[in-house]
Amino acid sequence: MEKQPITVRVASWSALHPGRAIAAWFAFVALCLAVGIAVGTNNAVAEDYRVGESGRAEAIATEAGLERKPTEQIMFSAGSGPLDEAKARAAAQDLGGRMKALPEVLEVDEPVLSESGRMLMVEVTMKGPRREALQHVDPLREQTTAVQQAHPDLVVEETGDASVSKGLNKQRGDDLARTEMITFPITLITLLVVFGSLVMVGVPLLLAVSSIAAAVGLSMVVSHLIPDAGVGMNVILLIGMAVGVDYTLFYLKREREERDKAAGSLSPEALVGIAAATAGRAIVVSGLAVIVSSATLFLATDIIFSSLATATILVVLVAMVSSVTVLPGLLVGIGRRADRRAARAAERGKPPRRRHPERTGRIFTALLNPARKRPAATLVLSTLVMVGLALPALGMELRVLNKDTHSRAIPEMRTYDKLNDAFPERRSEHWVVVRAEGDRRGEVAAALDALARRAMDDPMFSKNPPVVRTSEDGRVSVMTLAVPHRLSSPEATGSLEHLRRDYLPATLGKVPGARYGVDGPVAVDVDYLAHQDDKLPVVVGFLLLLTFLMTVVVFGSVVIGLLGVLLNLLSVAAAFGLLVVFFQWGLASTLFGFDESATSAIGSRVPLFLFVILFGLSMDYQVFVVSRIKEAAMNGMPTRQAVLDGIEKSAKVVTSAAVVMVTVFASFMFVHLAEMKQIGFSLAVAVVLDAFVIRVMILPSALLLLGDLSWWPSKKTRRARIAAASGTDERD
Repeated sequence: MEKQPITVRVASWSALHPGRAIAAWFAFVALCLAVGIAVGTNNAVAEDYRVGESGRAEAIATEAGLERKPTEQIMFSAGSGPLDEAKARAAAQDLGGRMKALPEVLEVDEPVLSESGRMLMVEVTMKGPRREALQHVDPLREQTTAVQQAHPDLVVEETGDASVSKGLNKQRGDDLARTEMITFPITLITLLVVFGSLVMVGVPLLLAVSSIAAAVGLSMVVSHLIPDAGVGMNVILLIGMAVGVDYTLFYLKREREERDKAAGSLSPEALVGIAAATAGRAIVVSGLAVIVSSATLFLATDIIFSSLATATILVVLVAMVSSVTVLPGLLVGIGRRADRRAARAAERGKPPRRRHPERTGRIFTALLNPARKRPAATLVLSTLVMVGLALPALGMELRVLNKDTHSRAIPEMRTYDKLNDAFPERRSEHWVVVRAEGDRRGEVAAALDALARRAMDDPMFSKNPPVVRTSEDGRVSVMTLAVPHRLSSPEATGSLEHLRRDYLPATLGKVPGARYGVDGPVAVDVDYLAHQDDKLPVVVGFLLLLTFLMTVVVFGSVVIGLLGVLLNLLSVAAAFGLLVVFFQWGLASTLFGFDESATSAIGSRVPLFLFVILFGLSMDYQVFVVSRIKEAAMNGMPTRQAVLDGIEKSAKVVTSAAVVMVTVFASFMFVHLAEMKQIGFSLAVAVVLDAFVIRVMILPSALLLLGDLSWWPSKKTRRARIAAASGTDERD
């Protein structure tokens, strides 16, 4: 006797022991959360983010104890009219005394008056690494509030990387709550339309939410192996809700289909076994496809992409496991309850409740008609439309969405803007780091003096004299060059290029044995983009190869493998094109009122993350639809009939799954974080295109034209058709 697939064996055990399966699942979820909370989250530290020249320069400065410390800027201005400088300086003195008493504070600088005379600024330097300042900034903010209360005739405001991050985290939490308020009701309504039963609606939501909870706990544990960069929670919610509901939906729809077909002749356990052998297998393959696709992000050797990959892998893995373990037990429990109700109704003489067989639906039938009637024309026209949508992607401009792009709804960001306006010479900085042997100290100092003179004569740099700090052993020096341009501006980037290409080789480059580099916020952004560009071909290459190999292994067809890769590329390219139109060209600002900071360019991490995730998610529909087609073909249907039968049988569940996914993804368009807006939009439009163009028009058209060649080099479907005609079973 042929050994059953593991999905069937696991489902069978769950079906035979539903109480134990359900209890074990929720015990697992509780254990994940408990262990995660107990061990806590291991956050990424400064060295985890280092890439390129800026990363090497930061490492040199850190080893010498010259790393850039976290700073907070406190500004004093008048509520109305001109600033009373005497009152402002008295308030600044009060602030300085309070800050110096705090254990978190390293030093407090003397107050600086802006050139306009309208603002007095005090810079406070904190102890510890910059990445950890967020955890220690609250006492400083409390003292700023106390000074404001003590000097009500002044406006006292604080900004800085730590306080901005604090405000950003609060905004992100509010945004997540808002997305939940949007996604849950719409998902509930969608499932009600699909199933017409509150009990059946509760199952997908229950498993999705419990899968998210388990993934959150596991992510805390895994963060001690792969540090968390602070992006995991967004991804777990974004991906978890979508795939959690979809996987359950696939399974539920197949179980109900088999229930209707059996008309009471099969037990709930038998129905679950059939669903496990078909939809359960498709769920496992789909989940593994997303996991394998996401794993290619580790090849980017970037802590943020590693965090994104980890979060996606964990939540997809948990959602997949829940669908093939606890879900069968839940369905058996629900099925037994329904059978008992039916038996009691029969005893009372009530006729059994008749369910109308599901129909494909007029809209879906209309969409499928072109492929059915004119496959060649449909394939050409649909492909041309998708290519047309993709063309704007050729002009995609990437930039790191840094502090300049944060929402101005954050009070600390509005204060940051005031600081930049009052002290334009401090808008950005370059940190030149140089290490040489101690006996070269004089030569290094002379080279730095020459560099300072060149910079002060260059309009790209501030006229203020650069500040130089040197380690105690004299081997490492750090020069701070102020730049009077905003962080993301072309002028700031140009000054960095000028510095690296011209000034440093002409000065520090003349010191024998000296190692030097430029760090700073501008340099970090530039190097990050360059690093990502270097890794992009590796990630994309492995992704295409793995997707192709997985499809070939699953379906035994090189043609299906190539077709899947091409269709996924087409879907991703079209989504990228629309992303450029809406966000880079600014259409999203016109239609949705988005800030210009979210629509002037595409976030540097967005395309690579989307490329990987969309490839994985596209496999959901690819696997589910092609599995139904191959199943029909293995039952002896001619390829043409199998294609149409498979598409029609998967129509309603694909539509329902697409609605759920689009709802979840689109809700992220209305958070404040620019990257999440762009990711949510791209995922939503890609799912729409994939579900209603790729899988309904292009895929069936291509398969209808290819015919039996679709399964090359496998001959199983042809043998199955011959066996069906002769009355035997090819699978025996």
